[in-house]
Amino acid sequence: MCGGYQLLGQSYTTVDGQELPGAGLFDVRSLPGPQRHIGNVLVETILDGQSRTLVGFENHSGRTYLGHLTRALGKTIVGAGNNGEDGTEGAVYKGAIGCYLHGSLLPKNAWLADRLLATALRHCLGADAELPPLDDQLENHAHDSMASRIRAGGRVKSGAW
Repeated sequence: MCGGYQLLGQSYTTVDGQELPGAGLFDVRSLPGPQRHIGNVLVETILDGQSRTLVGFENHSGRTYLGHLTRALGKTIVGAGNNGEDGTEGAVYKGAIGCYLHGSLLPKNAWLADRLLATALRHCLGADAELPPLDDQLENHAHDSMASRIRAGGRVKSGAW
């Protein structure tokens, strides 16, 4: 998330123009921006063939641009996302996910927490490993309430706070 996401890319350029190498997991490059993007975020995503929404909070001035080897985690409905320009948020490469979303990302998106845990479990124990389903009713209600609240606020220009 956020700074970790930037560091997992190919590079991050500092405010004074110094290009720092990243870990190279994601084919992304991050640059400093002229303003901070602060506020609630709503993202449409398709993971594992299923369309869902993510809710979170962003607070960053970095601008991250995807290369051709990495696909976006999703499209922003509300919020700046990766760079405030192309409508994308986050990156997905193989089983790895990076994003700018803060604000209790996993508790507010129980399905994503379940997906990450299941991926790790399968990686350690094999393809047949499965988690028993939990009752996510409260978490799903919190997600839906937050998504409705963000939608009701309309498209918010980042940096407006």
